[in-house]
Amino acid sequence: MKAVLEPIILGEKNTILGFTYEAQNFETPWHFHPQHELTYIVESTGTKLIGDFVGSYEPGELVLLRSKLPHCWKNVTQKETLSKSIVVQWNKGIFPKIPELDIVFNLLHTASRGILFDKYETKLVYPLIKNLPNLKGHELYIQLLQILTKLASCSYKTLSNTQFLDDLPTIYGSRMLIVHDFVSKNYQRKIYLKEIAKAVKMSEQSFSRFFTKMMGRSFFTFLNEYRINVSVRMLLDTQMSVSQIGYACGYESLPFYHKQFNKFMGSTPLSYQKQFKNKGAKHSKH
Repeated sequence: MKAVLEPIILGEKNTILGFTYEAQNFETPWHFHPQHELTYIVESTGTKLIGDFVGSYEPGELVLLRSKLPHCWKNVTQKETLSKSIVVQWNKGIFPKIPELDIVFNLLHTASRGILFDKYETKLVYPLIKNLPNLKGHELYIQLLQILTKLASCSYKTLSNTQFLDDLPTIYGSRMLIVHDFVSKNYQRKIYLKEIAKAVKMSEQSFSRFFTKMMGRSFFTFLNEYRINVSVRMLLDTQMSVSQIGYACGYESLPFYHKQFNKFMGSTPLSYQKQFKNKGAKHSKH
C-alpha cells in the first residue's frame, strides 16, 4: 500500500501549480499534501470525501483545502462524460504576513475543515479560475491572490467537523485509504464489520474504536452516509426507480433505505427527486 502523502513537485522557482485535470475518473485516492489547494469541478458527479466529511459533488462546485487535509473525489455515475476539474496548488508561505492579507490567512485557516463556496456568489470568480492553467510566473501569483481575496468575501460552508492541521500518521493514512477504497468498491452489497477489519489487519473492536476516533462516527453510520450520497446522484442522474436505486446502493430493506435517506437528507427519496428535478427544469427555462 503506497503512502497516502501525495508528492507535488514545487520548488524555489515554481511555488504554484495550476492545471486542468481531465480523465475518465478522478483516480487519486484519499490523500493529503503539504500544499493548499483550490479545486473547481467542471464535469462529473459523485461523492467527495474531505476530512471526516462525505457528501455529493456536482459541476460548478468550488472547494478550498488547507494543506494536510485528506481528500478525494469519487465518481459514482456511469454518464458518458469525462471527469474534469481545474486545480491550483501552492506552497504555504508564498504570501507575506501583512495586515492587508489577514482576510486571506483567515480563509486558509478555516479551510483546514474544507470550504465549499456558494455557487452563485462565486460566479464572477470562475473566469479567473478557468484562466489559471494558462498563466505562469508572476501572472499566476497575482491572479491566485486576487481570487483568494475575492473568495474571502463570498459565502461558504465548512465540510469536515475535524480540523486536520498535522500530517496523518502513516499507518492511519494507509488504513483509511484501504477503508475508502473498500467502501467505494463494495457499497452495493451487504458489508460485514469483520471484512473491513480484516482488510486493515485489525480486530473488529480495535477497528471500530480507530474509525470512530478518525471520523467522529461509527463505520456503519459513515457507510450509510456514503450510500445515501450515491443514491442522491442516481436519483438525479438516472431513470432508475427509487426501489431499484435503494437495492443498487446496498440496501436489502426498502423501509430502511427510506429511513436512512430521511435521516441524512430530511425527505423521502421521491420527494427529493421531484424537488431537485423541478429546480433544474426552472433553471433551464432561463
